[in-house]
Amino acid sequence: MSYIKNRDQLLSHGNGWLRGLALDIIEHALKQADPYAATKALVSLDGNMLSIGGLRLDLEKHGRIFLLGAGKATWPIAKALEAIIGSRIADGVIVCKYGQQGELSRSRMLLADHPIPDQSGLEASLEALELAGRTQAGDIVLGCITGGSSALLPLPVKPVSLEDKQQVNALLLTCGANIVEINAVRKHLSQIKGGRLAMAVHPGAHLINLTVSDVIGDPLDYITDPTVPDTSTLADAAKTLTKYGLWKKVPGSVSRYLRNAGEDGETPKIADLADRTSDDFIIVKGAAACEAAAAKAADFGFNVWILSTMFEGESRELGRNFGAIASEIKLSSRPLNPPCALIGGGETIVTLDGATGVGGPNQEFAASAALCIDNLDNVVVVGLDSDGTDGPTDFAGAMVDGETASQARKAGIDLFESLKTHGVTAPLVKLGDAIMTGATGTNVNDLKIMLIAPDQKGA
Repeated sequence: MSYIKNRDQLLSHGNGWLRGLALDIIEHALKQADPYAATKALVSLDGNMLSIGGLRLDLEKHGRIFLLGAGKATWPIAKALEAIIGSRIADGVIVCKYGQQGELSRSRMLLADHPIPDQSGLEASLEALELAGRTQAGDIVLGCITGGSSALLPLPVKPVSLEDKQQVNALLLTCGANIVEINAVRKHLSQIKGGRLAMAVHPGAHLINLTVSDVIGDPLDYITDPTVPDTSTLADAAKTLTKYGLWKKVPGSVSRYLRNAGEDGETPKIADLADRTSDDFIIVKGAAACEAAAAKAADFGFNVWILSTMFEGESRELGRNFGAIASEIKLSSRPLNPPCALIGGGETIVTLDGATGVGGPNQEFAASAALCIDNLDNVVVVGLDSDGTDGPTDFAGAMVDGETASQARKAGIDLFESLKTHGVTAPLVKLGDAIMTGATGTNVNDLKIMLIAPDQKGA
């Protein structure tokens, strides 16, 4: 299976042989972060004995099996569970992003919008809550919540409307807040997130979460937050709005609710779910793509350094930093001797500040790096969103090299201006540097790769 749909285009210009190695590394990284394979490796059924990691469940002693899931990496988990458990699954609700390919035979597969929630997502949330409410003592509920569920399961608290929730989401995603700060707000404006879906499951049922991490540090309540206790508070939500000056920008219903919700508006904590039986498995960790990329680069003979799997902050600033490291290596072979590969991961952001350009964090990272590696031989830089959608675009990210900036100038493209207006997608598409994958079926932390070869190939 090949993830990169426009490989030939990406190899048709610039440093083709080094670009090819970078694409091979990406393919390997995405394959190693595949939730379907990870689920098949973790879960098995032998007669009536269901094994999930070290957990053993005798199905003769349990009731029905249900699937509850939402997210960009959820469908492969559900598909694998259906392949393993088959007709023993009584029902399921699986919510995926529009464009997800594939079908399920034992569960209802519903589609909704991301990153801004829509009516279909609201209706899917009601179906998920309804299924949870039908569970009984002895049932097994397999939770398949992955990154993206916050938008795919929108069920705002009253009197906040869906339109209000859409406006809040748009503000949070463009203000510069990180995912922990964003979700502290979203969880406290929801009737299903922040552990509330877990509360809707019968106390005598066994809830088992299988999830893929897209959050730095793999905190469960920010990965599969509808089905685990919440560690954030209303005070944390208020801090986010204060820190980013959003109190006067959010709808009045939102500000009034967060100021006045009180104890009744708090999300379920560990004590609230302490009497429940639950188990949690992170089947693919957030750093999985970075670690797999590093291993593949080493196989290719590169000296490898994972700079960090916890990068945050502005994408274009990180692009400049990668460019500065490239210049240092070219000048003095610090911190590594070429051929070398520098790998990074995390969740960088773009703060729009009112700009209306079209782009994404990984595309901005690549475009910014392109300006800093201008005319550097044998340097390739890639920024990739592992789920295949970088920002509100159809592209997964971008690949640039030392010729990209000069090619842009020849084409009359001002990359610096496109970064100022946050409109990098169109220039990168015109240059043939935007990466197209479509939905990959996984959703781990973003991947940043820089490959540097000696100035003379083979030296």
